[in-house]
Amino acid sequence: ETGVGLAKEEAAYHERLEVELGVIATMGFAGYFMIVADFIRWAKDNGIPVGPGRGSGAGSLVAYALGITELDPLQYDLLFERFLNPERVSMPDFDVDFCQNRRDEVIRYVQERYGRDQVAQIITFGSLQARGVMRDVGRVLEMPYGQVDRLCKLIPINPAHPVTLKQAVEDEPRLQEAQKEDARVKRAFDIALKLEGLYRHASTHAAGIVIGDRPLSELVPLYRDPKSDMPATQFNMKWVEKAGLVKFDFLGLKTLTVIETAVNLIRQRGIDLDIQKIPLDDTKTYEMISRGDTVGVFQIESSGMRKAIVEMRPDRFEDIIALVALYRPGPMANIPTYNARKHGYEQPDYIHPKLEQVLKETFGVIVYQEQVMQAAQLLAGYSLGEADLLRRAMGKKKKEEMDAQKA
Repeated sequence: ETGVGLAKEEAAYHERLEVELGVIATMGFAGYFMIVADFIRWAKDNGIPVGPGRGSGAGSLVAYALGITELDPLQYDLLFERFLNPERVSMPDFDVDFCQNRRDEVIRYVQERYGRDQVAQIITFGSLQARGVMRDVGRVLEMPYGQVDRLCKLIPINPAHPVTLKQAVEDEPRLQEAQKEDARVKRAFDIALKLEGLYRHASTHAAGIVIGDRPLSELVPLYRDPKSDMPATQFNMKWVEKAGLVKFDFLGLKTLTVIETAVNLIRQRGIDLDIQKIPLDDTKTYEMISRGDTVGVFQIESSGMRKAIVEMRPDRFEDIIALVALYRPGPMANIPTYNARKHGYEQPDYIHPKLEQVLKETFGVIVYQEQVMQAAQLLAGYSLGEADLLRRAMGKKKKEEMDAQKA
């Protein structure tokens, strides 16, 4: 029986690899995978800490086999179609975390490997937002700093949905009053309204690098950032892709630096610790986490998160995965339900018998986008590619797309 079970499991991996390799080859992205695998391998060979995987790329078994990621997508029910969807041609995008202190070494390696004239950063343009444009105009008109500062503080800040200057004035009577009382304030607002939205300055994308198959000057115009020895494309991220270039993300993550420092300090005590081989089922660790002793632990260290962890009392890695996914506006409302079902105070509700296999791990609570995709597959006969299109429409709250899906 064990032999039969192993053969079935092995067959599932072979089948998944065949599907993924077929999609990667058809879409022409084999080279992309090989380039990412190469610079990650170089980083690891040179003792540079690399993250185990971030974002939808962790759903690829090919990426796991190549050493790009370090978690088995079949073990965690991660779906390849979220990363590369055969129904929707889009560029692949691996977000790769490197030790913050040594990220630049990896970028230098890529420059040497492919040629300095074939590697560049990507330009970004900072535009004049409501508060920023008022501060700039106030400075040019030589208005007192205190006066400009008071006016700017009446303009709300909402990074998710930035408020325009026009909206801010319409919603704030004190801004309207200030313009009536002082002609210079009125003039400042008139000028600021005309300038708002214009590009103010150029800088470079925090993590994005493009690599070309020939000198980039033959493909896109380049710009030299005075603060960097690497050229940048004059096209921003959107237009760089349209010019046929692929973006690679090199993210610097402080947590990897902290872990590496901790491992080195432990080594000085004569204990040789391999961070990759730490068990994920250590009882004492879960007891410590359940007490909320998680200051300095990546993703679970904020005061709100520590409170949620104490209430959940996680005793398996899947609980922590669920909590990190649930701890955001909206889904947070499901945390008490998850906890009650986990501890047996409430029975799981799987919504439909067919969904039990998908929702069992999270006690009937829909936590992950993968579960939405699997539900569409099981209940409506969608392919996983079609289910990914549905997931995107839901995520972007596009009513016309949702209506089209219903039809």
